Amino acid sequence: MNVDEKNNKERLPFEHYLGLYKQLDPLEVSKRCKVPYDEEKKEFHLTMINQEYIITFPDYKITVVNDDGSYHALTEYNASEILILRYFIESKNTVSTGIRKAYRDMPWGEVYFKQFNGRCILRLCYGFGNKLDVFAKVMEKMGAVKKDMGDCSYELEFLPNLFIDYILWAGDDEFPPSSQILFSENFTDAFQAEDMAVIGDITIGAMKKIAASL
Repeated sequence: MNVDEKNNKERLPFEHYLGLYKQLDPLEVSKRCKVPYDEEKKEFHLTMINQEYIITFPDYKITVVNDDGSYHALTEYNASEILILRYFIESKNTVSTGIRKAYRDMPWGEVYFKQFNGRCILRLCYGFGNKLDVFAKVMEKMGAVKKDMGDCSYELEFLPNLFIDYILWAGDDEFPPSSQILFSENFTDAFQAEDMAVIGDITIGAMKKIAASL
């Protein structure tokens, strides 16, 4: 895929969802998605993967709040920003009961499992299966909570009330490393199976970026 094809693949859906976003009632979105909205400033305050974003309405300008309290504006929008648009337009944020489900147990998950397995589960395994110490450091930096599954596992709050468990098993002389990704059961109220594959891409991409900086 060349640059123009990639840009069109993201630009066209972005323009479509942006048009729908501008027609929303921001107070209804705030209540439905559990995202604070400042009526005076006309902006949402969204936390995604332990990162705070300020998102204006209706023009959808995104500002990142840095760890030191400074700000920087996003100038290029990619899959993450399209996902946020879809979340505001279509999703309902409900409270998790603590149940976790594998991707293939979600609606339509079995249909898309081959793609999810390659894009997310195997990518997680190849990236960190032999680097559990690095994985632990990365997840701590992302604000994830350590869990007692596999040889190393963490729970990441992707968006408020939406949790993902990343689990790794170290390899040995007999078996190679393996991994699993589990979602809180309320993901089905917020995202479709295709979106969850994108979420896997986004989160693992963030992990690899942090790992490269260690």
